[in-house]
Amino acid sequence: MQMIKLKIESMGNAGRGELEALCGAGARLLPGLWAGDERYRDSMGWLDPEEWAPPVRVEQLQGKAKEVREKAQSLVLIGVGGSNKAARALVTALEPEGIPIVYAGNTLSPHSMRQVIGQLEGKSFYINVIAKNFETLEPGVAFRTLRAVLEGRYGGGAAKRILVTGTPGSRLQEMAGENGYDFLTFPDNIGGRYSALCDVGLFPMAAAGVDIAQVVRGAVEMCCALRTDGSPQNPAVRYAAFRNLWYQQGKRLEMLSIFEPRLGYLGEWWVQLFAESQGKRGMGLFPVLSKYSEDLHSVGQYVQEGAPILLETFLQVEDPEADVSVPPSPVQDGFQYLEGKDYRFLNRAAEEATMQAHSSRLPCLRLSVPRIDAYHLGQLLYFFEFSCYLSSEMLGVNPFDQPGVEAYKQAMSRRLRGEAI
Repeated sequence: MQMIKLKIESMGNAGRGELEALCGAGARLLPGLWAGDERYRDSMGWLDPEEWAPPVRVEQLQGKAKEVREKAQSLVLIGVGGSNKAARALVTALEPEGIPIVYAGNTLSPHSMRQVIGQLEGKSFYINVIAKNFETLEPGVAFRTLRAVLEGRYGGGAAKRILVTGTPGSRLQEMAGENGYDFLTFPDNIGGRYSALCDVGLFPMAAAGVDIAQVVRGAVEMCCALRTDGSPQNPAVRYAAFRNLWYQQGKRLEMLSIFEPRLGYLGEWWVQLFAESQGKRGMGLFPVLSKYSEDLHSVGQYVQEGAPILLETFLQVEDPEADVSVPPSPVQDGFQYLEGKDYRFLNRAAEEATMQAHSSRLPCLRLSVPRIDAYHLGQLLYFFEFSCYLSSEMLGVNPFDQPGVEAYKQAMSRRLRGEAI
């Protein structure tokens, strides 16, 4: 099978020697990272994709997902941040033929909650609430609100339509036992933003109809490829080194740019992964997402003539697997020269022209994905997770904690409890 590929489009004003030196330093870190750093032993459950997603577990999740699809018209996924973004990324990108997923617990907007309740009107549905310790406000209140809707519709049968995904020993597991909910495992050695390849991400993907066996297979094969290549040419090493080189050179943002709208939520997941992992101690590149072509008419202006503060990574799809041609027309609209040309040709021309224009001013990378399918998106999830781990180690920050997020939670809790601020 084809693998994703990394290519440097532009080095900007930095020398290749500086990049190669950092790549060498990154490669020397690999044996220790694969062995499992003692400092992070409680956060490394994602490193081997099959630790929490062996074939037998994948089959079990597929069986439970099939049951939900047969009995419901929608699955409500309640979770915030890493608890829902990976599943949403793949479901949106792949557009599978399972049941629709309704997303909740990621905002406190009353309008959004009213919309969710409206989407469920007259529909048969299940709830899957995901929370590692069930102490976060957004999923907590959403579960209470939507559980009441479910109970109002199904009475005593509502409990059979609730699945909770939490850490063993947590309050969520206790609630499952007390109320007869199905319990799925949120591994205690995986943080939310690294949880794509366990029950957290895989079950809702499967309910939506994603082939999770192929997702895991892609991740496993990417893991093997990265693990067996201990050289400075390892693509994760080169990506991490490129990012850190330009951070040292004064860049402060990394922009992930896409020309395929289906990858929008995957970009959002990437933003969370890198922002929450590296934005600490006054350090780290600020990750932002641009959706081209539309953003070329806004952000594109800044890239070409604004402050030179960013580097750009283009996430390219080699085969969009769709064909739409520009039709002929008797109307003289000025676009006759495009008649008969396929949209994939037009999109690729815009993509290549943008890389050429931006590379003349910025350091740029191209990350190519053969096609948008479960296997290659599994590769991509694992590639970014491992690259973030390595890049954080090179930067000198803990990639697995999030003290700033906890600060907002504590302040919000005090306000809601009426305590002095």
